[in-house]
Amino acid sequence: MVSIPASQWQAHRAALRRFVRQRVADPHEAEDVVQDTLLRAHESLHQLQSPERLPAWLARIAAHRIIDLHRARRPADELPEDLPAPEPEHDPVVALAPCLPALVDRLPPTYREAVRLSELQELPQREVAQRLGLTLSGAKSRVQRGRALLRALVEACCRVVMAGTTIEGFERRPAPAAAATAPAGCHSGLRCESLRPS
Repeated sequence: MVSIPASQWQAHRAALRRFVRQRVADPHEAEDVVQDTLLRAHESLHQLQSPERLPAWLARIAAHRIIDLHRARRPADELPEDLPAPEPEHDPVVALAPCLPALVDRLPPTYREAVRLSELQELPQREVAQRLGLTLSGAKSRVQRGRALLRALVEACCRVVMAGTTIEGFERRPAPAAAATAPAGCHSGLRCESLRPS
């Protein structure tokens, strides 16, 4: 059976939440979809062939759960029998999520825990400040600087295509070309083998 570390589940949960919120307007229904998706994934984890396929698998489960949600809203609307199953779209944020815990671990200690609490565990910055014994403005500053360092680490390993603040796509940099700018072990230490080019 495939084993997924807790830190990766946290990163997947955050990416999955963003994926679902883009498709479900009601935040309570979106959270229900996320919880149901994770529960179904845990119950069926023995069917997963490889941990690298987890982001696409979660997106597929969520997509089916979202369809179920919309069907429940309109019980009178019949779907055609020949309607093909939806193909999960490639969400670059979902695909990039498994790499983040390893990159967060490479941040300087001053920023590592602030980013882990804020970005991977999605805690409000007020709670980050309390946990780290900082003022709110100090926590915000630490998270902001940590995000900038994390972004630099991601860009050292991957060419990221942005549209404003949204990730449109990315592709891994070839290991030899990235060697000069990538942190030590960037390519060997990250489990990003499943990433598809943008």
